[in-house]
Amino acid sequence: MAKAAIVAPTDNAIAEAAALLRNGRLVAFPTETVYGLGGDATSERAVSGIFTTKGRPRFNPLIVHVPDLEAAEAIGEFGERARVAARRFWPGPLTLVLRRRPDSGIALLACAGLDTVALRVPAHPVAQALLRAVGRPLAAPSANRSGRVSPTTAEHVALDLGGHVGLIVNGGPSEVGLESTVLDLSGAAPVLLRPGGVTLEALEARIGAIATAVADPTRPRSPGQLASHYAPRLPLRMNATTAVPGEALLAFGPQAPPGFAEVLNLSPRNDLSEAAANLFAMLRRLDRPDFAGIAVMPIPEHGLGRAINDRLRRASAPRD
Repeated sequence: MAKAAIVAPTDNAIAEAAALLRNGRLVAFPTETVYGLGGDATSERAVSGIFTTKGRPRFNPLIVHVPDLEAAEAIGEFGERARVAARRFWPGPLTLVLRRRPDSGIALLACAGLDTVALRVPAHPVAQALLRAVGRPLAAPSANRSGRVSPTTAEHVALDLGGHVGLIVNGGPSEVGLESTVLDLSGAAPVLLRPGGVTLEALEARIGAIATAVADPTRPRSPGQLASHYAPRLPLRMNATTAVPGEALLAFGPQAPPGFAEVLNLSPRNDLSEAAANLFAMLRRLDRPDFAGIAVMPIPEHGLGRAINDRLRRASAPRD
């Protein structure tokens, strides 16, 4: 199968991508979090194609991307708390899980049969241009095989899915580098379903205390709740302070323990934003058969570190 073209985000390329999407095809495009595998969220056929292309379980709901709050309000039921969060963090790396409007037009498969919908307004200018050109909401999980390391460049998408998408729009490396935070506001109290690019501390400063969900991986309420996810092919070991023969190391901070076969540093200056932006790309670079595994130094469990550790825990979990 021929690889999809990687194209610069010109006006003509955006128009071509929008035409493909309106015809039920899939297009990979950049967001500030990771690259998304986009399909028309109102088309059961297009949404089914996303699940098939990724090899994604159909009980795992998708995030629906829209250009602004007004478009989101036509799909989900917004209370005051949801509007406060949306006005502060949209466009940006925050997904809100809300009750789905009966007349939303969203394919039920995108919501995995739930009565809720996950909504996001991306900040990336290419994503915004594409959403406005296509004129429809786009379901867009990460553009990789299900359970594997998420893509943060167009080249990552081409390696994983290049023969299965109509076009790959290149917007450069993802700035945030981790998927969006998912906040469930469909009930009486807010619940964090997935830590991500907006920190829990920032959210609580705006809307008050937020509970953390105990996920049921057999019935996830949002993406990113499966026990094994974001996984390289090699085994991954967290909180490493000493070397194991043959392992490569993802370091954090100015000092790395000796004895590893290769070392990449997520952030020599202990910057969690820099570490988040580098995480998936560096995992991919170390995921090589000449290493016995990948070790990761301890990451602080606060701010973006909470999201980094969430990805690492799932990447190191037992696999099917």
